Amino acid sequence: MNTQEIGKIVLRIILGLTFFIHGLAKFQDGISNTVGFFDSIGIPGFLAYAVAAIELVGGIALILGLGTRVIAILFAVILAGAILTAKLPAGFLGNGQMAGYELDLALLAMSIYFILADKSFLSLDRKLFNSGNN
Repeated sequence: MNTQEIGKIVLRIILGLTFFIHGLAKFQDGISNTVGFFDSIGIPGFLAYAVAAIELVGGIALILGLGTRVIAILFAVILAGAILTAKLPAGFLGNGQMAGYELDLALLAMSIYFILADKSFLSLDRKLFNSGNN
């Protein structure tokens, strides 16, 4: 296993863990808060359940390296939506009342990497589907 492979595994685990924790927080803090926020910015509230579930389950799947490309696509869609609907008005670094979109942009770049990358050496994708590409 080379250094690029180690870097890919670290990046995949950190991205998965970040999304897992965000999804878990949405449910633990009361998903109704997220539903209300979505409604307040003009997004149908029921989508909060879908986003939280994708973050929670997708985070675990990404950590394990299972369905990496599909999960990365879903994460990229969520992040693009978050940037365009909620974060963009606050600016890159935020406005003092709300965080900016710098973290979302970094997570989007990480997600795009996994959309384009080959399977990781240590991943269920590679073990189950045993080929070099996703």
